[in-house]
Amino acid sequence: MGLPDVVSRVEWERARRELLEVEKAFTKERDALNTRRRELPMVLVEKAYSFDGSGGAVGLLELFEGRDQLVVYHFMFQPEWDAGCPNCTGFVDDIGSTRLLNAANTTFALVSRAPYEKLAAYQAARGWEYPWYSSYGSDFNYDYHVTLDESVVPFEYNYRTKPEWDARPNNEHTQTQQPFDLHGLSCFLRVDEQVYHTYSTYGRGPDAMTFTVTALDLTALGRQEPWEKPADRAVPSHQDHCH
Repeated sequence: MGLPDVVSRVEWERARRELLEVEKAFTKERDALNTRRRELPMVLVEKAYSFDGSGGAVGLLELFEGRDQLVVYHFMFQPEWDAGCPNCTGFVDDIGSTRLLNAANTTFALVSRAPYEKLAAYQAARGWEYPWYSSYGSDFNYDYHVTLDESVVPFEYNYRTKPEWDARPNNEHTQTQQPFDLHGLSCFLRVDEQVYHTYSTYGRGPDAMTFTVTALDLTALGRQEPWEKPADRAVPSHQDHCH
């Protein structure tokens, strides 16, 4: 691995001040991006979805737990699996308390396609207290494009169609036997008794929510992922990424 150059404190401070200006510009750009995200139009959820949770069968409205906003993490756990995706597991392990999120009138929940009994057993083994629901037998995963099965819905992931994925280098998505699950994150808003879909992100989109990779991005060695460096300086990954 290549390491940073060694310089005097004066030289380091000069370089740091230059980077600070870039960071400030990025912060303003991020604020503007967040504003655009909040201003996205929303779509009324008209389909009646059914989920299985610790209290039995519920609808999408019940996932809000009485709050006005809902953040759903689409956790990869296919019905035939006995354990969840390792990287989705790492993502959830990294979340910590959602107390402040709840105080902001927002609920966080996990949704997977595996039967609830498998989810509950895995949840207990991990020691998680986040609400987790099974969408098994529901169209929810398919409609939000985290279960890819062309016999159910046209192929789409991260807002790209199958021909668009086929045209990209190193494409794995259209080469995998269907049905298969991928991860993502979706946001919903409750207005009275109506539910609206406001946002979904996939691929590396949920990265910004992860403490570990955000902290590593501040360090000299970074995430220690091969894509961060030229091929001849690549180091083994500290974890494999889900697409």
